[in-house]
Amino acid sequence: MNQSTATPRTDLIVCPHCDATFALQRPEKGERAVCRRCDTVLIEPRHKAGKQIIAVSLAGVILIVAATVFPFLTIHTSGVGNSVSILDAALAFSDGPLIVLSLLTAALIVFLPLTRLLLSLYVLIPVVLDRPPAPGALRAFRLAEAIRPWSMAEIFAIGCAVALVKISDLAQVTMGPAFWMFSVLVVLVVVQDSFMCRWSVWNSLGSQTGS
Repeated sequence: MNQSTATPRTDLIVCPHCDATFALQRPEKGERAVCRRCDTVLIEPRHKAGKQIIAVSLAGVILIVAATVFPFLTIHTSGVGNSVSILDAALAFSDGPLIVLSLLTAALIVFLPLTRLLLSLYVLIPVVLDRPPAPGALRAFRLAEAIRPWSMAEIFAIGCAVALVKISDLAQVTMGPAFWMFSVLVVLVVVQDSFMCRWSVWNSLGSQTGS
């Protein structure tokens, strides 16, 4: 058979972790299909999961934008206080040769998480509304999945917690509104990932685009 005329096998599913291949059996809502080799969840449809993911993503976008505006923390020592935002902290070394590191830090903790949430909204809103996928939805969702390992909001939160413990004996540290917004954002990112059935999204996009 000519490779260019081969059609995708819709009766099979491949584990993204160990590459084991299984005959596709779609579970009912509330059930899940698990890889027998590595126990990776392959399919886990949830009732109204699309609407829940959209709500979580919208909340995440609002929190990221607000967290970059409000103070993240305030440090008082020797009668002098200073407040910094998340972007101030990320771009603290923006002068000189360390500007590349500062820009990468800002991208990993702010811009990539924001981009991923916006891409999720772009892909899921038409699907949930039973409308044709948005132009380039497959590429957008593929990009959102590609940058997922590099979206490090939770790593930044853990690093901040460790740093605050270390400097608490040297200065008085007060957490600002952005700190709590960012903490909620980390929880929302985890919730979004737990609600997302990626096979369902790929299947929906593929069936509606005819790919």
